[in-house]
Amino acid sequence: MAHPRRWYVLGVLCAALLVLSVDNMILTLAIPALMRELGASPADVQWILDAYILTFAGLLITAGSLSDRYGRRRLLIVGLVVLGGASLLATFADQSWQLIACRALMGVGAALAMPSTMSILIVVFDESERRKAMSIWGMVSMVGIVVGPTLGGLLLQHFWWGSVFLVNVPLALLAILGTCAVVPESRGPARRADPAGVLLSVAGMAALVWAIISLPHEGWSAPVVTGLVVAVLALTAFVLWQARTRNPMLPLAMFRQRAFSGAAASVVLLVFATAAMQLALTQFLQLVLGYGAMVAALAFVPLAVSVAVFNLVGATLARRVSNKTMIVAGMLVIAASQGVLALIGPGDGYPLLAVGLVVMGAGTGLAAPSGYAMLMGAIPPEHAGVGSAVNDTIQQGGMALGVAALGSLLSAAYTAALPAGVPDVARASLTGALGTGSPEVARVARDAFLSSMSLVNTAAALLSVAGAVLAFFVLSSSERKVHA
Repeated sequence: MAHPRRWYVLGVLCAALLVLSVDNMILTLAIPALMRELGASPADVQWILDAYILTFAGLLITAGSLSDRYGRRRLLIVGLVVLGGASLLATFADQSWQLIACRALMGVGAALAMPSTMSILIVVFDESERRKAMSIWGMVSMVGIVVGPTLGGLLLQHFWWGSVFLVNVPLALLAILGTCAVVPESRGPARRADPAGVLLSVAGMAALVWAIISLPHEGWSAPVVTGLVVAVLALTAFVLWQARTRNPMLPLAMFRQRAFSGAAASVVLLVFATAAMQLALTQFLQLVLGYGAMVAALAFVPLAVSVAVFNLVGATLARRVSNKTMIVAGMLVIAASQGVLALIGPGDGYPLLAVGLVVMGAGTGLAAPSGYAMLMGAIPPEHAGVGSAVNDTIQQGGMALGVAALGSLLSAAYTAALPAGVPDVARASLTGALGTGSPEVARVARDAFLSSMSLVNTAAALLSVAGAVLAFFVLSSSERKVHA
């Protein structure tokens, strides 16, 4: 049954989610300041970014299982305390290794807190209002993606680099107080711990995420291949162990449900196809159009606004159509937006990009809430924590794979599009080409980048169409309609 204070609970959960979303994105504009004021090398910067992702993605499934066992509200509070405390410590870092350690600890806190936000939502809302609640939850997540870089830009204009971490402390404190005040405790039925499952899942996911984020920089080097082998072995052992143990931390039976596995595959393709697009567009805005970092962050506002509007539109349409229809339609709209972005040429500025972002936001707003609703609806309430963690892991894994695969395609296509005689530094990256000081090299490099960006968006459009086809044939349209 629905909780009597469920909308207050949703407000607190959205506040907690905003903390997590802002923390994940706010660092993007602080990289130059870190290199200048902290003396961080490019390798240090890479680890400052990746340490968070590594611990966050590696611990999600374990954290979700712990929340089902020990209490979702409790894990949410613990996660926010760890995140806020690590953020405070980060502001006092004066060496790169200290900041890397703090970022890893922030990832631990985010992993502990994140699964609880959706699992508590599932518990306090009944089926009739769950889709609407998920739409609001997803809208806040997208707002955080835009607010993070914008807030980071404002802080860096007036304060030192540590201010981008210090802002997490009051936000986390407010979320903790709200959680203590209105969020009810919930947990799954008591069952024995699964230490072997914890060890195998953490080892497998950490190795997999490390290999994925290292692949674009190191290629198929021995460490990357070793990481992938370790990930395959550990995750295979994890699945086999979960299938035979009496008290699995991850109930494998839910993967045999078409609603869950089909929705999971659709979500993977959705985030896979859009993650690298944002990577390419960020470079387009700053290196081709010449926008500053903060203006480039504000350029994504149409995407956030469109997602917010169409999240609510999708919740309204859900009264009459199935999740399957919403997912298929949304993925096709996303494919259309990527087709628009593929048309951007040397003479085009921001307007065509803005059109593509608005259309993409519409597709995301239609598809994502239905995908999450179908995925989470297939999970028993007693496993809401680990189910939410699986959802988060799918998103993080899809984004990491998208950046690695399509990011590599972007780099390779850029190099291939450059004419003979271009300096090696220009072939390495568009940034290197602009650094040569040659107007002719800069011109041909920008044209080559636009050509490679068009290819990546075309590939992303094909992946989105594939997601729509997959959803059409795999998902069932006979699930009960959710009335908002």
